Amino acid sequence: METTEKKKFKLGLLPKLIIAIILGIIIGNIAKSVNAPIIIELGATFNGIFGNFLNFSIPLIIIGFVVPGIADLGEGAGKTLALTAAIAYISTIIAGSLAYFTDINVFPHFLKVGSIVMDNAQNAEETTLPGLFTIEMPAIMGVMSALLISFILGLGISITRNKPLKDVFDGFQQIITKLVGGIIIPLLPIHVYGIFANLTYAGTVVEIMSVFIKVFGIIILLHCIIILFQYTIAGTFSKKNPFGLIKNMIPAYFTAIGTQSSAATIPVTVNCAKSNHVSDQIAEFVCPLCATIHLSGSTITLTSCSIAVLMLNGWDVNFGKMFPFIMMLGITMVAAPGVPGGAVMAALGILQSMLGFNDIMSSLMIALYIAQDSFGTACNVTGDGAIAVLMDTITSKKRNKNLASEQVS
Repeated sequence: METTEKKKFKLGLLPKLIIAIILGIIIGNIAKSVNAPIIIELGATFNGIFGNFLNFSIPLIIIGFVVPGIADLGEGAGKTLALTAAIAYISTIIAGSLAYFTDINVFPHFLKVGSIVMDNAQNAEETTLPGLFTIEMPAIMGVMSALLISFILGLGISITRNKPLKDVFDGFQQIITKLVGGIIIPLLPIHVYGIFANLTYAGTVVEIMSVFIKVFGIIILLHCIIILFQYTIAGTFSKKNPFGLIKNMIPAYFTAIGTQSSAATIPVTVNCAKSNHVSDQIAEFVCPLCATIHLSGSTITLTSCSIAVLMLNGWDVNFGKMFPFIMMLGITMVAAPGVPGGAVMAALGILQSMLGFNDIMSSLMIALYIAQDSFGTACNVTGDGAIAVLMDTITSKKRNKNLASEQVS
């Protein structure tokens, strides 16, 4: 009975983050009113150490997620797997591109470009305070080195079917999943508290919050648009009503909102796909695969939030800069763990290496992403059902064609 009571009152990550943000704003205002920067500097000290640990972990996270994710692609039904992966990747790229073109046209109407400079090097009256001290934790390799090694090893294991080596990286992935789920994610509320206390002390938190409430509204709208687009394509090819297909996926959508995990929602996603008259074989193959490789909702969120942060800082945003980032997102988030915030953790490396994010910008991205993670996950799994419908139509046509040729011969 005692165990049940403990589980009943256990707070999820999102409520903890909300409490951390509110507490950070309160403490930041108190520290500013009594002119006590030491209160903020203590939080900034933790943030500096945690940020350095996060930077040290990024190459390990990339290797731990990407190598097993790519290696797993070798375990499937050949052409069907390759086609499913290609459709999932194209869907992700379209989602990110849709977000980019919407954001650059809409954001300037409510976002003042260059209004907030997130840089520790500036005057403390204008931006954030530094910590009292820091502990250097140099990464074992750069982000691009980690990505290249991951691609080479993942593809190599997939092609050679080297099971002992794959087992090693599956074990390494379990360690990294524990690192993210057992250490990094639980410490995030403290980190977010420190960030928002610092931003409040600097006088920029009100503008940031007002901007991102509007950004979140646009993100949810983009999620709805990409889902409608995916099911319009699937419905056109399968000659089914796209709105009927979406209606049957609603249980998966709301399950994903609750679990914040594509992996945990797989059984529901499979059943919803079957209710759309997808064959058992395709539903049970495509939905689990797409849970790890199809992240259209997460891509929309990361693209939109990163563009908003870049604009607030007054940095240049153009398609030539953002499109390679979107393409890399579709790869680096492969096999992100089934824990809240897994996708943004996997994306931190390219946010820093390709977009030039500093520690403050990266920390803000983490907080912003996780605040709406459940909706991004819901968009991801709902889109998986569209790919299942499309793949079932393609494979059934091939089966019918093969059957007809056999009858003729």
